[in-house]
Amino acid sequence: MTRQVTLLVNDQPIALDYFVQNFIDHTICGILASLEGTGEMHDVEVSVEGDNLTINLNNALLPTNPFVTKIIRNIIVGMVSSLKGVGEIDKVNIIIKR
Repeated sequence: MTRQVTLLVNDQPIALDYFVQNFIDHTICGILASLEGTGEMHDVEVSVEGDNLTINLNNALLPTNPFVTKIIRNIIVGMVSSLKGVGEIDKVNIIIKR
């Protein structure tokens, strides 16, 4: 599967090796696949800013309830915070193109 994974933390790009790209791709798309009505995923953009979460799936905003927002936000912040070069996190953008 050809894909491109881009990670920005506080608007700064974070270099990703093959393993981390795969891990982010599978983690994010696995989470989204568990939600109702997501279907096939080609373009995924997930943004976390403060307590807010925005999911753009195939150029359409995916609505989330407070529980889903909180759990996905916490997973993303936890996953990204362990990467080399990442300090304090105010904003995260993950872009996946398949």
